[in-house]
Amino acid sequence: MLEVDPNLRIWGWAFLLIYLCAMLAFGFVGMKRVRSSDDFATARGGYGPLFLAFALTATAASGGTFIGIPAIAYTSGFSALWYAFIYPIGLYGGLLLCLRGIRRAGENFGSRSMPEYLGDRFDSEALRICVSVFSMLLMFYLAGQLLAGAVMFNKMMGIELLPALVVTAVIIMVYIVIGGAHADILTDGLQGALMLLLAIAVAVMFAIGFGIDGGFSGLIENLEAQDPDLLTTLHPSYPILNSWWDVFSLLVFHAPLGLLPHVGNKLWALKNNRDQNRFILISFVCGITLPAVAFGGILARAVLGDALLMEGASPNNAIPALFIATLPAWLAALIGAGVLAAIMSTADGLVVSTSQIFANDIYRRTIAPRLNSRPDSDTIDQTSLFISRVGSVLIVTGSIWLAWESQSMNVAILIAVGVGGMVAAIAGPIFAGILWKRTSKAGALAGFFAGGGSFIIIKAGLLRVEWFSNGPFERAAIWLIDQASNPFACGTIGSLTSVFFVIVVSLFTRPPSKKHLQRVFGTYEGFEIEKQW
Repeated sequence: MLEVDPNLRIWGWAFLLIYLCAMLAFGFVGMKRVRSSDDFATARGGYGPLFLAFALTATAASGGTFIGIPAIAYTSGFSALWYAFIYPIGLYGGLLLCLRGIRRAGENFGSRSMPEYLGDRFDSEALRICVSVFSMLLMFYLAGQLLAGAVMFNKMMGIELLPALVVTAVIIMVYIVIGGAHADILTDGLQGALMLLLAIAVAVMFAIGFGIDGGFSGLIENLEAQDPDLLTTLHPSYPILNSWWDVFSLLVFHAPLGLLPHVGNKLWALKNNRDQNRFILISFVCGITLPAVAFGGILARAVLGDALLMEGASPNNAIPALFIATLPAWLAALIGAGVLAAIMSTADGLVVSTSQIFANDIYRRTIAPRLNSRPDSDTIDQTSLFISRVGSVLIVTGSIWLAWESQSMNVAILIAVGVGGMVAAIAGPIFAGILWKRTSKAGALAGFFAGGGSFIIIKAGLLRVEWFSNGPFERAAIWLIDQASNPFACGTIGSLTSVFFVIVVSLFTRPPSKKHLQRVFGTYEGFEIEKQW
C-alpha cells in the first residue's frame, strides 16, 4: 500500500462507497428496463435530449480528457489547449453531419451497433464482419480508461496499480452486466453533470492562480521561469503540438470519433426525432466545456514544478496530485470521485458496445442464420443477451492486461493509438455513406481497408525511405515516416485516404439499388431526405 494522507484515504473510501452504491442502484434500475437484447444493446428510444446529452458528453470525454489531456498540458503548457478545445469541434461536428442519417437508417434497419449499421447501409455482410473484428481495437481505448481509473485509486487511496485496475474493472462489470445500455446511460447522465461541475471548478482555480503566490500573473511568471516554451502557442519539441498540421490533424482525427460504437449507439436512445437539434446543441455546449479541465494540468505544473517528469513519476498524475497539494482532504477526495466518474462514463459504454461484437454482429447476424436448426427469435434474443453479459466480463478482463502492459504511456496517447485504426477505417464509409447516395458497397470496403491499412503502415513504421530514394516521392515518404510518433496525424492521413478511396472506387463500381436507397434515405417520420440536405 502506498503512503497516502490517512484523512485523504478515509474520505476517498467514503466517497467511493457512495459512488459505488449509486452506480449499483442505477444498474438495478437499468436491469428492470432490459427486456430484450435490443434493450441491453441500445436502450432504443428511452431518453430525452437533456439527460442523453449529458450521457453522450460523458462518454465522449473519457479519461483521456480528465487524465490524459491535463498530463499533456502539464508537459507542454498552453499549447495543449489546442488539443483540449479542437477535439470537441471535430467530434460534435461529425455528429451533427451524421446524426439524422444514422438515426433514420438505424431505425429502419433495427441496427444495434455501428458495425451492424454499416453492414446494413451498404448491404454488405463482409463490411459488417470486418468492422466488427476491427472494433476489437477499442479494447485499447478501454485499457486507457481502466489505466486512468487505476491512477485515481492509486493516488487518492494508496492502492497499488494492479489491484487498482481490478477494482476499477469490477465496478464497471457489475453494473453493466446487470443493466446494459440502460445502466450505461443512467450512470453516464449523472456522471456527465458531475464532470461539468468539476471542469468549471478547475477552470476557476486556474483563472485565479489557486495555490500560487501572486495569483494568475504569478502562475504565468512561474511557468516562464521553468520553461518559456510552456507559454508558446505551439510547443517546439512536443511531437503532437509543434505545427499547424498537428492542430489540423487533431480536428480531422476526432470527426469520426463520435461515431465509434460506444458513442454512436447512444444516437438510437433518443426518444423523439423532433429533439435531435436540441440534443446535439446541448451535447456541444457540454462537450466544449469539459476540456476546461486541461487548465488543471497547466496549474499543476506551476504548483508542482517538474516533479512529475522525474523518474518514477508520471504526468498522468497531474490532476490528482494537484488536488492533493492544494485542497483539504475531503474536497480532494470529492473532486477525485468526479474524475473517476469521467473515466467510468466512457469505460462502461465501451464495454456495452464491444460486447455487441460477439452477441449481435457475430452470433445474431452471422452464426444464428446459418444453424441447421435455426432457433426461434426469442431463443436468439435470450442467447444474445447471455453472450452480451459474458462478453462484457471477458472484454474487461482482457483490457486489464492491456492496461497493465501499457501503464507507462500517456492515457490520451494510448487511447489515440487504440482508436486511430478504427477512426481511419470507418471515416470514408460513414461520412460518404451518409452524405453521398452514390457510395457503393465496393467503395465502402475499399475505403475501410485503405484507411485502416494506411494508419497501421504509418504508425507501425513499416515505410522505408530507401524504397523512394532519388524518386519523386522521396520527400513525401520522409514526411510520412516522421508522422509515426503522432497517432493523430496517422489517423488523419488514414481518414483522408479512406474518404478518397470510397469516392474513387464508388465512381467506377455499381451503385446501390433504388430500393435499398429508399430504405436508407427515404421517407422518415414524414420528412424526405432531399429536403434535409
